[in-house]
Amino acid sequence: MTAPAGWLVQVRGTVQGVGFRPYVHRIATGLRLDGVVRNVGGDVCIEVTAPPAAVAALARAIRENPPPHATVNEVSVRRVGSLPVRSGFAVELSAGEAPVTGNGFAGLPPDLATCDDCLRELFDPADRRYRYPFLNCTACGPRATIIDELPYDRERTAMARFALCPDCTREYHDPADRRFHAEPIACPACGPRLLWTCGPEDAYAEDALTAAVTALSRGGIVALKGLGGYQLVCDATDATAVATLRTRKRRPRKPFAVMVADAAAAGGHARLTDVDLALLSSPARPIVLAPALPGNDLAVGVHPGTRLAGLFLPATPLHHLLLRAMARPLVVTSGNVSDEPIAIDDRQARRSLAAVADAFLHHDRPIRARYDDSVVRASGGRGRVVRRARGYAPRPVPLPVTARRPVLAVGAQLKHTFTLARGGLALIGPHGGSLDDADALAAFAATREQLCRLHRFVPEIVAHDRHPGYLSTAYALEAAPAVRRIAVQHHHAHVAACAAENGVEAPFLGVAYDGLGWGDDGTFWGGELLLASYTGFRRVGRFSRAPMPGGEAAVRRPARMALGYLYGGEFTTGDAGVLDRLDARERQVVRRMVERRVNCPQAGSAGRLFDAVAALLGVCDDASYEGEAAVMLESVAAAAPSSTAPLPWKLRTAGGLWVYDSGVTLAALGEAMRAGEPVAALAAGFHRTVVAVTAEMCARAAERTGVTVVCLSGGCLQNGLLAAELPPALAAAGLDARLSSEVPAGDGGISYGQAVVAAALTAAEG
Repeated sequence: MTAPAGWLVQVRGTVQGVGFRPYVHRIATGLRLDGVVRNVGGDVCIEVTAPPAAVAALARAIRENPPPHATVNEVSVRRVGSLPVRSGFAVELSAGEAPVTGNGFAGLPPDLATCDDCLRELFDPADRRYRYPFLNCTACGPRATIIDELPYDRERTAMARFALCPDCTREYHDPADRRFHAEPIACPACGPRLLWTCGPEDAYAEDALTAAVTALSRGGIVALKGLGGYQLVCDATDATAVATLRTRKRRPRKPFAVMVADAAAAGGHARLTDVDLALLSSPARPIVLAPALPGNDLAVGVHPGTRLAGLFLPATPLHHLLLRAMARPLVVTSGNVSDEPIAIDDRQARRSLAAVADAFLHHDRPIRARYDDSVVRASGGRGRVVRRARGYAPRPVPLPVTARRPVLAVGAQLKHTFTLARGGLALIGPHGGSLDDADALAAFAATREQLCRLHRFVPEIVAHDRHPGYLSTAYALEAAPAVRRIAVQHHHAHVAACAAENGVEAPFLGVAYDGLGWGDDGTFWGGELLLASYTGFRRVGRFSRAPMPGGEAAVRRPARMALGYLYGGEFTTGDAGVLDRLDARERQVVRRMVERRVNCPQAGSAGRLFDAVAALLGVCDDASYEGEAAVMLESVAAAAPSSTAPLPWKLRTAGGLWVYDSGVTLAALGEAMRAGEPVAALAAGFHRTVVAVTAEMCARAAERTGVTVVCLSGGCLQNGLLAAELPPALAAAGLDARLSSEVPAGDGGISYGQAVVAAALTAAEG
């Protein structure tokens, strides 16, 4: 009798930490295969002794019906020599550090929110994990935030310090149990435990949770140790508590995210679509931005100046326990003082948050990597990621070209991310905030080093922004001498990121509307129409320029930006009389600066124009966070009828480019204000002016070039009105509009675009 053939099945993708080996065990057992499955490096490898038809059935099942949280990029099957004789099928421990091959990345899984099965156990008095804040299974729990090394096994995670009790050991080794090889498995007898610290008072486990609930109910602020870092928590219905948190955190007006118990509670605070509800309940558990309902019970200080509420559901058992006990919504925000990195180390948290929090609710499971909460917003029937972090990162995304040499793209300055690119995939690191100081740079370096170590990634190319003042640029220029550096223009990176995510083949038209990006002509760009490919671009249109009086001061004070446009716009000088409400001395000083060109860098930026309009309409004179004026302007515009018409506008030609003369629009805006037109109508009219201008510029470019695909990107494309109205306006002009979805349209997507451009350039070189 001929012995069955030996086969090796290798699976690549996000296949570790998602219950893949138990899944393979069930499939193989059902097919009556003899063999073994194990993690090898970042892959899953299966050795089986079986007829070819049975092996083909196993491979087909893996490709067509993987576990819910897995992503299968490749399944390879090859005949091998003799294998050890086995009876039945087994899950074995991982086989060490095999070299990375194929697409180049181990599928490091993101953290997964508590599943329904675990949630039932959490509140079942008869279950041995009743009210245990750290229960999990193969379908949920911490992943990316606890991994020390790959392959992903318990001894290579932060859970290695917790020896399994007999009950957990039995579950871990039982193929019929849903905790079969659940690496973070824990219970009250053997797993992490809560610790409450309030001055000299300590409490543990259930007593710690009770103390936290009591403090929150009395208006206190609690620093809670979450999955990817500390969080600051207070009662979202308590105006005094919210105001106190704002003062201590030094966050005057930027909206706070609010955690609610379930989807029904979320529906009591915001107008939610089916897409919003699906996003809220997804395993990523992102913060979802949606229109707030009037009359909800959130304190007025939760999201001032915007109609949008940022809501999310509990991501961990601990969050579920707090929400159930409080029976009211909670502000849950990043555990840091504004612009500082989120605290992940217990000592660091006690030091940096001592002046913010009244008490600490920690635990003894270490956090290995810093992951903030993700933010999404629904548009066009799908969710669009605004901030890519917990639940999404570090899941790889495809590249449109093969990165033949490993690329590290270091991103921009604001909303910072970095990207690793190798083979056909790019791994976008988690959102890291603004890269403004040494602490932020150190946090970026630590996260980069961790992901590079896990994936055994050694960059040969470093891609960076062209802005000479960015800390990310300085970091790139200080890289090892053997590393090649590629500078990528900011807005080329924006549109390349959008095109790459959408699988667009070059060439394409790229619309990049944002705050500021270093332009090739020495001015700041930000209102751009580019004819682009992945290897280069040509500018074909732009917004008209205006001086930024005081440089960065004009970003912080939109009223200055408005004066810059009115006193020194590129084509026309407006009437500054509409800003008579401003201090006369400030107006005089700014006018002299503009006339003498003293500290007045030129900017042709959509973001700065939004700032100016917000100030002209009296919506926002001073911005306490980047983009605040535009956020407030959008909220005001949302109150106007959908039939509101655009304001007057004009396209000029200058230097071979189509140029939107914003002076015409601003002059019309001033006249309408003096005539008593409602502010909401003027705000909406301005938004529709930008839509009309963009559609006309793109139509002209398409007629001249024959290119009809338009990729829309930049921070301004996170504006709900623009994102909703630009695609149909472009479609009416015969153009095919594309928006980003998983990759942020703002500067959080810049590093991905840089990686795409660097990979394309090196591929073109052969």
